[in-house]
Amino acid sequence: MKRVSVLLSLLLVHGIVPSAIAQTAMPPDVQSDVKPPGASAQQLLEQARQRLRDRGELPSETKPSVQSDVAIPGMIPDPIVPQPSPFSIYRLGPTDVITVYVQRFQDLSFQAAIDQQGKVTHAVLGKISLQGLTIDEAQERVRQAVSRYIINPIVLLSLSTPRPVQVTISGEIAKPGLYPLLQSGGRVSSVLLAAGGTTERGDLRAVKVRRTFTNGTTKEQDIDLYTPLKNGSALPDLRLQDGDVIVIPALDPTKVGDYDRSIVARSTLVKPILTIRILSYARGGLTEVPVPNGSKFVDALAKSGLNPDQANLARVAVIRFDAVQQKAITFEVNGKDALMGDPKQNIALQDSDVIVIGRNFVGRITYALNVFTQPFRDVLGFTLFFRELSKSTSSLFGPTGQ
Repeated sequence: MKRVSVLLSLLLVHGIVPSAIAQTAMPPDVQSDVKPPGASAQQLLEQARQRLRDRGELPSETKPSVQSDVAIPGMIPDPIVPQPSPFSIYRLGPTDVITVYVQRFQDLSFQAAIDQQGKVTHAVLGKISLQGLTIDEAQERVRQAVSRYIINPIVLLSLSTPRPVQVTISGEIAKPGLYPLLQSGGRVSSVLLAAGGTTERGDLRAVKVRRTFTNGTTKEQDIDLYTPLKNGSALPDLRLQDGDVIVIPALDPTKVGDYDRSIVARSTLVKPILTIRILSYARGGLTEVPVPNGSKFVDALAKSGLNPDQANLARVAVIRFDAVQQKAITFEVNGKDALMGDPKQNIALQDSDVIVIGRNFVGRITYALNVFTQPFRDVLGFTLFFRELSKSTSSLFGPTGQ
């Protein structure tokens, strides 16, 4: 039998006997030792595994599920592709101008503006609705229209001129309202600049952009403009779209943390000019002094042209409107110490602050504020209070007013 097996093996190697006949003729224990011509080591290993499975010595082979979380040795997992944010996807709308190129068919290539119904019109292709589609989705829809006339067309679609954008900004902003942008691609920072910048109470750590999508859903995205200012890095690059609403929230006094107002004041994202009012006998009443944002008490004095020798700076009050409490709060300042370089007395100013100079003036204004028990509704009411007070109180400005 052993000689027969050897003979069959030789005949198999020389191609005289087909492999199927040779393996049938050989005993089972001999078949396992015969190597088919051209078989690789991996193939032989797999054949051995299969024989063990047939004998029940190995479990049956099961193909791993595509979504299995079990790591298979030697398998390369599919890369995880991050899903794009809905705020980063541009969707076509009326007045967008697109350019379509159909390879080898110039007559089907065209440039057109999307009409108010969200469609483009072509002499051959007819009307094609592109409202709310991304660039890739619009390209596929145009390709389907072209495929009615051409087999497997190659179609390229691009956005030639984006539609004008109008956004609304509200909250802690100097000039809230509706602002048109010349073209899509405007940034949040540019809108803040056009709207006069945020107020001192604005929180740039959580600027909200609210967007309504074509399916009727509304989503919000928070943008941190403060951290880039603090770290000196680039501002977030979010492209605004038509109808977006930007909301500047108020800074929560209990969550100020390390929020440095001086960093924000030196940026272009806040109101650039503060209006400070000075009430003193030497100035003859109430006067307005514009100062750059981030200015301090001494800066306002220098800008006002007030002569320190003619003013009683021993007792000065900075009166400020608190929007949260809807009332006036008073900070007493020693003007002389501030001029001598005391940082505790040289306090930072905010828009619409009123500087009251003179011991008697401070006392009279404090008394008037205590008598006026009705809270101020807004900063305008706070400002009007000082204007009317300076006009109607004849005894306020006199030789004893210093």
